[in-house]
Amino acid sequence: MSQTSLKQKKKNEPGMRYSKESLDAEKRKDPDKTGARLSTQGSQEIPVPNTDSRGYIVRNQWSRTSRSPSTGAPSVDEPRSRNSIAKAPTSTATSGTSSASPSQHEASLPPQTPEKLTVSQTPQTRPITQLDSQPPTPPEPEPNSRRTSKMYGGSEPWNLRETRDTKEVQLRDYAHSCDSRELIIPKSQYPRTPPTEWKSYVQRRLQYQAPSVDVDQECLSEAQQRQQQQMEEDEVDEAYWTSVSMLYEKIPSCARPRPPKPKHAITIAVSSRALFNMVDDRRIYEEEGLEKYMEYQLTNENVILTPGPAFRFVKALQHVNSRLRDLYPEEQDLFDIVLMTNNHAQVGVRLINSVNHYGLLIDRFCLTGGKSPIGYLKAYLTNLYLSADSEKVQEAIKEGIASATMFAGAKDMAYCDTQLRVAFDGDAVLFSDESEHIAKEHGLDKFFQHETLFENKPLAQGPLKGFLEDLGKLQKKFYAKDERLLCPIRTYLVTARSAASSGARVLKTLRRWGLEIDEALFLAGAPKGPILVKIRPHIFFDDQMFHIESAQKFGTITAHVPYGIAQKRN
Repeated sequence: MSQTSLKQKKKNEPGMRYSKESLDAEKRKDPDKTGARLSTQGSQEIPVPNTDSRGYIVRNQWSRTSRSPSTGAPSVDEPRSRNSIAKAPTSTATSGTSSASPSQHEASLPPQTPEKLTVSQTPQTRPITQLDSQPPTPPEPEPNSRRTSKMYGGSEPWNLRETRDTKEVQLRDYAHSCDSRELIIPKSQYPRTPPTEWKSYVQRRLQYQAPSVDVDQECLSEAQQRQQQQMEEDEVDEAYWTSVSMLYEKIPSCARPRPPKPKHAITIAVSSRALFNMVDDRRIYEEEGLEKYMEYQLTNENVILTPGPAFRFVKALQHVNSRLRDLYPEEQDLFDIVLMTNNHAQVGVRLINSVNHYGLLIDRFCLTGGKSPIGYLKAYLTNLYLSADSEKVQEAIKEGIASATMFAGAKDMAYCDTQLRVAFDGDAVLFSDESEHIAKEHGLDKFFQHETLFENKPLAQGPLKGFLEDLGKLQKKFYAKDERLLCPIRTYLVTARSAASSGARVLKTLRRWGLEIDEALFLAGAPKGPILVKIRPHIFFDDQMFHIESAQKFGTITAHVPYGIAQKRN
């Protein structure tokens, strides 16, 4: 309410009311002031509402205070609703608030009930004064007025607006207003697939395609041709992968154990001539040259190579891995076999076929194509290198890598398949060659005196000491599982030393290193061949060719370690 209306209200107290006679007199006195504006003490003018002859306010046809519900637009030929005429308040000061409630208007009227007023059939032509400068609102129709199709003859049916009714009610009302014509609700032209019957993409796509007809390919656009071609390719691909999946389901599972990580594994590098028997291949290379050798390998790449001197040793290493993984499924301290050869890459196919034929778990290959592979040994973190080429072995020994030259036995021998057996010589193999120097330069008597004098001084380590440590580390894993008697690794010390004069220093040195040897055989200079036949080791390491040749005659697989003073004398 404005400030002017408040001031007028203070002037006109509730007790000062105009009677009906005073209103009629004032109207007869100045009939032309109806609808005029009264000046007040303030600067704002208050509009006076239009009244009839009895003093009642004739309500504006655009007023918002109509109590009739909004049901539709009024017909032009029908009279206005009787509710559009309201009673006028007694005070002109309060007439500015046209939105006052009906209870407030009735409170200011005389006690008698007025008679019903009739309104002319013709529409109101009296000028309308807007109250409080409010924007006009659409006309509110009579509740009982009939709706006909004439209301919707215009191009803009304003009465079709969003209401709080649901969509079904709106459609029903709209159908009734359109002469009860039937509404056709479009339905989906494609059937809905139940969730339990989902099919592949190609099968579902065929449901939505038009029936196949013979269409001239020239009439199709380039995009349609590409789309059709892509659809055909998709169908072919899906059929292919379906057949492949069915094939894989029929193939039995052949899980291949993963190789251990190089930083944890005990890497054994083996040459192709040490792993397989390639004597004939070597003779072709030396007599006919590299090209003939390459041609021979390509021609016979499907011919499986026969086992070489290191073959049984590699098989025994794999058995140890299998036993370790049975006890420790996540074990990484395993033997990792690497095929290290200077053969050309074209020979690799024959080597792979041979490795797979025998079931060897060799996943890492190094094919150097004629160059020496020694430079790759450190890159592969090699712990032991076995080769049939003595020159490469000497080169690896100089690089500080434990190496040995492999020799096959002169006759076949039965080997244990459930236990890896490794035999070592002592001096210049497990230990240094310092005692060998005294024996070669000053004789055996000085050698015995020296060993007795330095009995409590440990010997320096030799080239194969690290490999013995690796074997001992794996043995302790079996001991921790109470598998000492069933351990798949067994080590032997086969030395020409005498136990009484020089054997104590050897055993104390091993004890100081924290290593255990399963069997120690002191031969006091006797031949080693007959003892090795009883042991039947998978490999025997020695630094002197005299003992290597003796063991070969009895069928033992030997490995010569070219280290120490004995090599200079030879």
